[in-house]
Amino acid sequence: MLMNLFKFKGGVKPPTNKTQSLGKPIAQAPIPSRLVVPLHQSIGGTPRPVVQAGDKVLKGQLIGEADGWISAAVHAPTSGTVVEVAMHVQPHPSGLDALCVVIEPDGKDEWIPREPVNYKALTPEQVRERLQQAGVVGLGGAVFPTHGKLTASKTVPMEEMVINGAECEPFITCDDLLMRERAEEVVRGIGIFRDLLQPKRVLIGIEDNKPEAAAAMRAAVQAVGENFEVIPVPTLYPAGGAKQLIRVLTGKEVPAAKRSTDLGVQCFNVATAYTAWRAITHGEPVVSRLVTVTGNVHEPRNYEVLIGTPMDELLKLATPHPDTDGIIMGGPMMGFLVPQPDVPVVKATNCLIAHSDRLFPPKAPEMPCIRCGSCAQACPHELQPFEMYWFSRAKNFGKTQEYHIFDCIECGCCSFVCPSRIPLVQYFRFAKSEIWAREREKNAADQAKERFEFKQLREEREKAEKAEKLAKAAAAQAAKKAAEAAAAAAAGDTAATSPQAADAPAIDAEKAARQAAIQAAMERAKAQREAAQPKNTDNLTPDQQQAAAEIEARRAAARLAVPEAPANEKSE
Repeated sequence: MLMNLFKFKGGVKPPTNKTQSLGKPIAQAPIPSRLVVPLHQSIGGTPRPVVQAGDKVLKGQLIGEADGWISAAVHAPTSGTVVEVAMHVQPHPSGLDALCVVIEPDGKDEWIPREPVNYKALTPEQVRERLQQAGVVGLGGAVFPTHGKLTASKTVPMEEMVINGAECEPFITCDDLLMRERAEEVVRGIGIFRDLLQPKRVLIGIEDNKPEAAAAMRAAVQAVGENFEVIPVPTLYPAGGAKQLIRVLTGKEVPAAKRSTDLGVQCFNVATAYTAWRAITHGEPVVSRLVTVTGNVHEPRNYEVLIGTPMDELLKLATPHPDTDGIIMGGPMMGFLVPQPDVPVVKATNCLIAHSDRLFPPKAPEMPCIRCGSCAQACPHELQPFEMYWFSRAKNFGKTQEYHIFDCIECGCCSFVCPSRIPLVQYFRFAKSEIWAREREKNAADQAKERFEFKQLREEREKAEKAEKLAKAAAAQAAKKAAEAAAAAAAGDTAATSPQAADAPAIDAEKAARQAAIQAAMERAKAQREAAQPKNTDNLTPDQQQAAAEIEARRAAARLAVPEAPANEKSE
């Protein structure tokens, strides 16, 4: 079936280097000496470990429980003993540690009891929950928890579901071999996604340099009895990007601030559909994935590899050449050199490339930007990389955000075409990391300020409550004394001859002492008033001095004119 295709702006055509690893079928990698399974292998929350050192585990047993809705569980790749739950270096450009479960295999590869189900007998919520518990994530590179993408928009009907079989990155062939050898299971997995999202059309996009994969998928669609459309798309990097493939197949351009579901379209990788089918209908969580091992090796090939396998052990299966000096995880455009050779294979590991200077000659020194605009012409997101470069280099991160640096998918097209050999993507990654770090610092400062203000508010509230309690206590004490005094006065009038009358002299003495104290206080206050001198009288004019003298004379005359009352009258 012919279909009108659309184009996206930019893109490049690097050497594909795919034929090297397509000559042999998928092989099963052996169980390694030990498995280091990072708990955080997807976008979202970090799973919580549910095992500890010394525990015996079976293949497929839960070892990391999902933390929140956007998170995916992690499982034991084989049976064995948990050696430790500790920090280990993860396969990431930062080289930072991550919490990992280290398992020593027992060689039995014994599965947990698996419970295959008919997903059509489950509710959509139950299917999504099973996918989360099985650890199904996007295996095209984004590793977004798949169950989080299987809820259609409530306001926009689902028009198209796009299945990504483009695999545009050079050297990588794992999706190609998957579609050739396991096409029917891929198609059945696509059927699960179709039943949950209910799109009007299902479009399977495969680059036109993979005719065998396209033919296998068409045969599988026909065998299963589906009406999915298998569509060849032009070979152009990065046609395998989700937004680019959506643009090519549907003509819809997903804005940076929106999700594809807002336009009635959703995209999944073919490997994701395959693992979803195995998880639902076979009860198998994601404990392995297909990995292309290629580059500077004698025998490039695709292997099914247990998650947590050390990369150097996997690379040995392809017999690397002696001059191999590193391992690239991913393709040459978006991949990176792993920090050390024994880091583990994770769910995002689709390819390992043995690196050597012979295969990837060192770039010539970076030259100044000549503002030729080649990077802008190649950018598939229609950004201005040369502007982002200048501001990233100047550490003017506010300006980089004005030029939409977070819309950059780091595809490497700009670096590939730059005549000055500037590693533009590295500058953009640096700017993004600095912006994220400053945002974290700002959030931490805001939280500290909120905690301080809350503490002050609490202390002020406690002081006010304490003062209120003291005032109430003083009022109650005063009321009690007044009541006692009234009772005593009443008792004195009615029972003057009672024994209490003998205490009258003592009461009078106490009253006299209080009056004397009051009189002394009044005298001190009077002396302080008389001793007080007027302020700001140093530089008075003669008229002001005369006016002040007249005022003082009137005050003295007024005091002489009013006789002082006796002390006992002042105190009453």
